[in-house]
Amino acid sequence: MSRSKSLTILYEHPHWFNPLFEELERRGIPHQRVDAASQAFDPDGYGPDDVVFNRISPSAWTRARGALIFQTLGWTRQLELSGADVINGSAIFELEISKAAQGAFLQRIGVTTPRTEVTTPAGLEAAGERLEYPLLVKPNVGGSGAGVRLLQTREELLEAVASGSIDRGGDGLLLLQEYHAPRDGVITRVETLDGAYLYGIRIHLGDDGGFDLCPADVCKTTDGAALTSSACPADSRKKGLSVEAFTPPAEVIDVVENIALRSRLDVGGIEYLESARDGRRYFYDINALSNFVADPLRVIGFDPTARVVDSIEERLQARRQRRVS
Repeated sequence: MSRSKSLTILYEHPHWFNPLFEELERRGIPHQRVDAASQAFDPDGYGPDDVVFNRISPSAWTRARGALIFQTLGWTRQLELSGADVINGSAIFELEISKAAQGAFLQRIGVTTPRTEVTTPAGLEAAGERLEYPLLVKPNVGGSGAGVRLLQTREELLEAVASGSIDRGGDGLLLLQEYHAPRDGVITRVETLDGAYLYGIRIHLGDDGGFDLCPADVCKTTDGAALTSSACPADSRKKGLSVEAFTPPAEVIDVVENIALRSRLDVGGIEYLESARDGRRYFYDINALSNFVADPLRVIGFDPTARVVDSIEERLQARRQRRVS
């Protein structure tokens, strides 16, 4: 594939990035869009003049595109070695595609996470003996809540193992994790940009009962007002969820910014909950594939995609200045 522009958006989902594309078009910023699900991508020829925004999701395996996940890890490493500026590059993408690595990273930097055993389907029974029920079983390569399953009792775990009904995800590894029901049915997602706090939202889980919590899919505010979004198709919106703006405590923002900086998360969300089980605060997800809240002007009062494009423009300008200096 010939390359003619210094900004490349590498993606595969057909809807999630419409707001980004619309903002780039509105500003007249030259760019090329590479849909890795249908176009060949060749990192050769990219170099210090180029900015590449990695928008590949670990949930690609649920759309029969699992190979893209591991190809992207190789592509981002090659691009970085060539000198290109990769937004959400190989370091954070390596965490993005492994819940096990995320948990180990959070523990290493002193952040409280739920007790977890990393195993294979054959090891689930033994792993369950070391944890307290209820438990969640999760595929290591996840995304959008795919394959997450709640097990209330040991009997449910044994039945799931015997039936072979547990989804192995993208690489066959599984996480068995103590489940902390969120207090008041609320989880908090904090979005960051360039290592700094961008905004926070609280998602009220309602009666949906699932684990697919894409903020762009939440269709109403807590007062019942309908939200609109061009990021996700209308038929995928989560009817049981509602959302509201929320500014986390200062100590939470400090933790989130530390996570973002140390994980090299350029733009993304970090989720936590306050446990109804023991009252503690648990951080459980680093998401480098942020789909910002639907109808952001109504919910949080500004357009976060515009802030992301501001950051992209600064990166492009820095590349241009280096070229002429």
